[in-house]
Amino acid sequence: MRDIVLVGLGGFVGAVLRYILSGVLQTEGESFPVGTLFVNFTGTLILGFVVYSAEFLDFISHHMGLFLTMGVLGAFTTMSTFGLEAFRMFESGNYVSLAVYIVGTIALVFIGMFIARNSAHVLCSIHLEN
Repeated sequence: MRDIVLVGLGGFVGAVLRYILSGVLQTEGESFPVGTLFVNFTGTLILGFVVYSAEFLDFISHHMGLFLTMGVLGAFTTMSTFGLEAFRMFESGNYVSLAVYIVGTIALVFIGMFIARNSAHVLCSIHLEN
């Protein structure tokens, strides 16, 4: 039961953060979903850093890991919003924007995970040496 509550609380935090950041970054009338792209990139970057840092240093408890990864970051990033926005671009005939959005999202989340893993590895190696 504790795990479910932690994931739920984290989900609340992540969803609110996503709503705020997406709203701040998305300008009225803008057809390209900059807010969702930014949220998915930063969420992936943070998720990768947390997971890989925890693997190297074993500093996150099981409960904190659930709260952060499944809860906060699971609700913060959103594949369903990505799918909806991409499909709306398709429906409206914005094929160039659609291609940029799909390829850009996949590329950015991959790059974010790569940066996160390597950053965690370097920082944890430095920490372990001290």
